[in-house]
Amino acid sequence: MVPKLDKVAFSIFGIDVMWYGILIGLGFLLGLFVATKNAKKENISEDTILDLMIIALPSSIIGARIYYVIFSLDEYINDPIQIFNLRQGGLAIYGGLIAAFIAGYFFCKKKNIKFLKMADIVAPAIALGQGIGRWGNFINQEAFGSPTNLPWGVLIDGQKYHPTFLYESLGDFAIFAFLMYFFHKRKKVDGQVISLYMILYGILRFLVEGLRMDSLYIGSLRVSQIVSLILVISGMILFIKFKKNYENNKA
Repeated sequence: MVPKLDKVAFSIFGIDVMWYGILIGLGFLLGLFVATKNAKKENISEDTILDLMIIALPSSIIGARIYYVIFSLDEYINDPIQIFNLRQGGLAIYGGLIAAFIAGYFFCKKKNIKFLKMADIVAPAIALGQGIGRWGNFINQEAFGSPTNLPWGVLIDGQKYHPTFLYESLGDFAIFAFLMYFFHKRKKVDGQVISLYMILYGILRFLVEGLRMDSLYIGSLRVSQIVSLILVISGMILFIKFKKNYENNKA
């Protein structure tokens, strides 16, 4: 059994500062640190990474909110102003990723930087940030799974549930470690690292989403599982394509 923690870390002038926000911020800062270190290997300056993050961070928050709202419209029909109330939660990771990568694409185009090269740099950082941010779900007692009798279950209102936040967090940390190894030791061509992220995170999220009780749905289908399948298939196709291009150019 895991203990219930206060969602509020501290208050400043009567304004509550939530643990969820602190953990997301910590994940962002550590991810930024990793990305700047990876950038050196690709001869890209730290300032360029900082400029990218200044654009990608707000884009990801907006995208995460829009994605959630689109698939949860019933919650906002009677009180649409709540769409802008981010303090009540309602951010979807996939929406944030989509928006951040769109913003990153146009940033790279403007700066004349290869988008795939930049995507490889930030892919491990994204996995690390996700692994840290998931602990905000633990503190908020949200994004949990189906009932379980396992000793590590999250106790909520007298019932234990699968700690899906923990499963995804541990998976994210494992993906981060593998991508860092691949980026520095095995990468042959741009696009390989981000393709592996798509495959690995897609598989992880598909499995974890199957246990969750708060999924967004299209009819009877879980939206995140659909997106995860698309991510995995796309990642596999891209990884094979990039590898073949490398081998053909080398021949």
